Amino acid sequence: MPFPNNDDWLEADAELPVNVGCQWGDEVELTSAQLPTLQTVVVKIRNDIGYANTDLAECLYDLPLTEGDRLSVTLPMGRTAQIEIVALAPGPAGLFRETTSLSLAENPAATHPYNDIGGLDGQIARVHEMVAVPLLRPELFERLGVAAPRGVLFTGPPGSGKTLLARSIAARTSAAFFQINGPEIISKHYGESEAALRKVFQAAQKEAPAIIFIDEIDAIAPKREALSGEKQLERRVVAQLLTLMDGLTERGRVILMAATNLPDSLDPALRRPGRFDREIVFAPPSAAQRKEILRIHLRKAPLAENIDLARIANESHGYVGADLAALAREASLAALERTVSEAGGEKNVKLDGLFITQADLIRGLEATSPSILRETIVESPTVTFADVGGLDTIKAALTEAVIWPQHHKATFAKLNLKPVSGVLLSGPPGSGKTLIARALATESGMNFIPVRPGRIMSQFLGDAERAVADVFAKARQAAPCIVFFDELDALAPRRTGKDPVVDRVVAQLLTEMDGLSRNTDVVVLAATNRAATLDPALTRPGRFDSAIQIPLPGQTGRRAVLAVHTADLPLSDDVDLDFIARTTAGKSGATLAALARAAGRSAMRKAIQSKRHDPLIKQDDFTEALTELENADRSLSQDFIQERREAYEEL
Repeated sequence: MPFPNNDDWLEADAELPVNVGCQWGDEVELTSAQLPTLQTVVVKIRNDIGYANTDLAECLYDLPLTEGDRLSVTLPMGRTAQIEIVALAPGPAGLFRETTSLSLAENPAATHPYNDIGGLDGQIARVHEMVAVPLLRPELFERLGVAAPRGVLFTGPPGSGKTLLARSIAARTSAAFFQINGPEIISKHYGESEAALRKVFQAAQKEAPAIIFIDEIDAIAPKREALSGEKQLERRVVAQLLTLMDGLTERGRVILMAATNLPDSLDPALRRPGRFDREIVFAPPSAAQRKEILRIHLRKAPLAENIDLARIANESHGYVGADLAALAREASLAALERTVSEAGGEKNVKLDGLFITQADLIRGLEATSPSILRETIVESPTVTFADVGGLDTIKAALTEAVIWPQHHKATFAKLNLKPVSGVLLSGPPGSGKTLIARALATESGMNFIPVRPGRIMSQFLGDAERAVADVFAKARQAAPCIVFFDELDALAPRRTGKDPVVDRVVAQLLTEMDGLSRNTDVVVLAATNRAATLDPALTRPGRFDSAIQIPLPGQTGRRAVLAVHTADLPLSDDVDLDFIARTTAGKSGATLAALARAAGRSAMRKAIQSKRHDPLIKQDDFTEALTELENADRSLSQDFIQERREAYEEL
């Protein structure tokens, strides 16, 4: 835009046409004006750039400002601030001078990127120290005479917030963000994978300050010694990445961040200082952190007055951020389903009547589970102590050993008591060992990992020991947790040296139960009917601290077991459970449960034959069922004796 005489020219910022309401090429009339010195200027920051008020005031010095102007100013160290002039005094226009007071229309912390992250205060502080400070204030490290950190490695289970925090750091620093995904880098053509890595680093250097984030870095940088001779591509990619990381000192303010949930599979050369200077662990959140995460995910949701997020947080053991987001989503779907059902259809739903209740949150909790355990847990225990007849002494002992340390942690801490690390249940078959273990998981509210020997043992060298280690690793991440080994005698018999596979599995189990790794809030529960065959090293204090013998039930116990298994059956008035309990001496709980089912089948046969529509189970049905079971036991015993005799004769 030239002046009337063509000798002088007017320089204008790119934002000027927008601020005056015109476009480039429009004809405008210019008039000179004497602007007063502004006393106060109120600005609104449209992007969070980690600025200081003095930096922003220096950039605005001697600029003519008008209410409503939108400006882009360059701060020290190459940062760009997008600002809006909200108010001026005296208005409507003036010059920014040394005496002008600068204030903000709103606190930038109100829109802080970190506010969308819950339960990661410790990780945020460490990442801010390692990444944000070197990018925003590199002169601080120059003053200290040390090199700024160049790499940070995030480790933790999937869904714990590693990628989310990396993106938030980029938004916090206004740095250019470059993300590398392993499958996108790998190419079948020679040299293309390394070239793709180099291009990313070169682009980051041009856009500095910049952050390069490699998600799932274990996919492109595995241990080179574990790679076969045919995998030369992976070896070259790892070598190229190491070379690029060593060159970061010449690349200016470029920080490398990476995330993995398999840190032990990374090449050791990556994890030394100078490359990844610090490793930040994203552990599963505590109850207080889970409450904070739930509050963030539900902050825009209409909640009922009786909402108790603390209760949901206490019951969601082992949940990470992604799991809690799924819980909130399932709760909202449950609320929608409930509201639609109550209104008689979607068309009748009113927005004012749509809200999330405590029952909806509980349904969301029941519909989800910790992602770390999804491949481990087959089904969630739903059995309670009320479903276990008798065994009152056993229930009390398990409550004291397992439930009290979780529900009365303060008392244990004051007495300086260490909770038991393992409980061994032994007793004859059918005495209720597995049943009471499942009931204990329900009563304690702890996560439950059932382990069966058939899923541990493997024909390949090292697989069984690795499987045992993986079970305990998942239990530590999902703590508080119960690890239940059923039929432990098949997995950890007495070591004789004749079977090296079994010996190694037993050694691994001993190490996991009482080794260098701390099993905080992890209880090992095991069941066996051959306790004498277990390796003696397992049954010492420090591993299985408590050994509980579960005997066959007495008459009172048998009466309680029969009451549990017949509670939902249509019994006739002539059924005498006390008499049945007296006549079933020596029977196990499993046999009594089978007796109740057999009596029901007997009543069903009679009802079908007589075409009755309201069958009842009578005392005669129990008598016939008991006779049937005894004949079956006698037949099995005779067959077993005959088989053993034939086997002996063959020898």
